[in-house]
Amino acid sequence: MSTSRPRRVGAFAAAALISVLGLAACGSDDGDGDAAATNASGVSTITQGKLKACTHLSYKPFEHKEGAKVVGFDVDLMDLVAKKLGLEQEVVDIEFATITSGAAFAAKKCDAAYGATTITDERKKAVLFSDPYFEATQALIVKKDSGITDLAGLKGKKLGVQTDTTGQSYAEDNKGANGYTPVVFEDLPTQLAGVLSGRVEGAINDNGPLFDYVKDNPTTAVVKEFETGEKYGLMFKLNDPNGQKLADAANEALKAAQADGTYNTIYKKWFGVDAPK
Repeated sequence: MSTSRPRRVGAFAAAALISVLGLAACGSDDGDGDAAATNASGVSTITQGKLKACTHLSYKPFEHKEGAKVVGFDVDLMDLVAKKLGLEQEVVDIEFATITSGAAFAAKKCDAAYGATTITDERKKAVLFSDPYFEATQALIVKKDSGITDLAGLKGKKLGVQTDTTGQSYAEDNKGANGYTPVVFEDLPTQLAGVLSGRVEGAINDNGPLFDYVKDNPTTAVVKEFETGEKYGLMFKLNDPNGQKLADAANEALKAAQADGTYNTIYKKWFGVDAPK
């Protein structure tokens, strides 16, 4: 879900999410014996030997499915964290808002989370972020033959946005000056399908997924980027000693990967170029 995906849920909505997820967590057992287990690294996880990582699919190339397997840039980075802790990553697909509101952590659905998630002051009130690992910005995608080159070209038209993202926030902040109507989509695939079908004349989202999309959809084009200065972070439970231990381990793993070239190898694998210096 700069590939940045932000707006937090309001306090009341977040509380409701925590309540609902909490009931689900208390009333079910996924068969893994989900009792907190402490491993040799001194961290506790929901399931013995696993690092449960929540995300919201699909957000290619950061997290998406190839067959039955979840893969992507974020997935590979979290694998480094899991390996450092002597654990195996287990991906949990869940609504993006339940992650950024902290509800997924409160309900013990995951030990960690990611989703090309922009670090914001509002989100810091609900989740604990790792150090930044990726710089991103917002971008505008349209049909190549539309003649639209910027937000002003959407006057009187519809602009697709993904719910609970920084792209949605940016679109809302700029609609008065540009005269378009935002149309909200639940996820990236339906948002981009809206552009292809003509339901909306354009869409705004993080630049990474949009540039990836046009490779396979040559009738579309990214015509504008907006310098929003966004940075992504991995997420952990806030105000929790174990969450802090996991975040510390993530920061160490990310720092080591950048130092020994592993980060660049992963970056080039998913983006086709070397990571920015």
